[in-house]
Amino acid sequence: MIKQRILALALILVSATAFAQYRVSVEDLSDSETVRAFKEHVGWLSSAAMEGRKAGSEGEAEAAQYVEGKLKEYGIDVLTAGNDFSIASGNDTISSRNVLGFLQGWDKSVNDRYIVVGARLDNLGTDYVTIDGEKVRRIYYGANGNASGLAMMLELARKLSYSRSLVRRSVLFVGFGASAQTFAGAWYFLNRSFKDAGNIDAMVNLDMLGTGAQNLLLFTAGNGDLNSIADGLQGELLPVRASLTPQAPYPGDHMAFYDREIPSALFTTGRYPEHGTNRDSFEIIDFEGMEKELEYIYSYVSALCNGPRPLFRNDSITSTPSKPGVMAYSDVDVKPMFLNSPDPRTFMEKWVYQYLKYPSYAVENGIHGRVLVDFIIDETGKVTDVRVSRGVHTSLDEEALRVVSASPKWRPGRHQGKKVRVALTVAVDFKLQKDKGKFGINGKTLR
Repeated sequence: MIKQRILALALILVSATAFAQYRVSVEDLSDSETVRAFKEHVGWLSSAAMEGRKAGSEGEAEAAQYVEGKLKEYGIDVLTAGNDFSIASGNDTISSRNVLGFLQGWDKSVNDRYIVVGARLDNLGTDYVTIDGEKVRRIYYGANGNASGLAMMLELARKLSYSRSLVRRSVLFVGFGASAQTFAGAWYFLNRSFKDAGNIDAMVNLDMLGTGAQNLLLFTAGNGDLNSIADGLQGELLPVRASLTPQAPYPGDHMAFYDREIPSALFTTGRYPEHGTNRDSFEIIDFEGMEKELEYIYSYVSALCNGPRPLFRNDSITSTPSKPGVMAYSDVDVKPMFLNSPDPRTFMEKWVYQYLKYPSYAVENGIHGRVLVDFIIDETGKVTDVRVSRGVHTSLDEEALRVVSASPKWRPGRHQGKKVRVALTVAVDFKLQKDKGKFGINGKTLR
């Protein structure tokens, strides 16, 4: 009984400490549910009780427990086995851990593929400075770095959990331990603890997101497929837009995934004056801005979960012949022509998109994406050997095959004066655009 009372008292004291960094004001009473949740998360994770969440500390362990508890509360399965690890640091050994949550996708054809959403758990901890001859302890609260990213991950998990019937791929939510200086948690996750790392289709890193939605940046290392998702969101009614940046704002856990040739994206609001100081506290966070960012990031991650698998390299889309006696489109002297044009875009505009029908099942379930179709134009100009080289969903794949297979004859390609068989790959885009209750495909209204 005494032990229980002591534990209860300790919880009360921790709660008081957690929220001691801000006071409830009249404005707080009108906060949305999401803003209140953000304030709770950041208040706890950046409280003095966490002592800066240094890698291997009790504060980092408590932060991990908090994230784990919230994921469970939000209906996310938490995987506990194999997440503890140790790293050498000078003469010491640091014991840390990752937090791993799992949301299974509904589509059995792709729910063994994963989108990883990650955020670092730890920060810089504490140190001492001498002021007027006395040693004073400083706490590096890490409200923006990276309590804000963890809070964003938690609220994103909640939104995806509520809409899980619309999530095709499975999602892994990972709080990375020992990340602030070594990125050890990300390395351990990819190389030791998660055995299906080869099935990860993409990674999204959430880091330092609390200093203004107008500064939301997206870094993809120039990946064409990840950039195209951002392009596709330009027409959506969202409260904020992410700006693509060609330069990496700073290193992070996404680098470990990039090294494994997994397409990786970093969302951040960038560097800020309080970065790496003990002034990185609750008061500097723009919680209303974070709420706006959440809507954009949710739309982006949903597109990753439901669209085609992003490729790591743009040159993965090729028209390399798969059969002997077939030449690549780029290698022939005279390219095949459709309606007297050697440009494949004529085929897409004058034939494919004129006769493509968006499957009703895909419309009802919000399925969209890019289907890659390989085919051969033989010596007579007939389209043969049509196949999907990268699909999205059976309904879209079959429709793309149907239209390409029904193509009228082309004028055959020639090489060294002879008619030859030529291989070609085209990308068939299925885009849903909701406008006044109607759906459109590539700018054309569906009836």
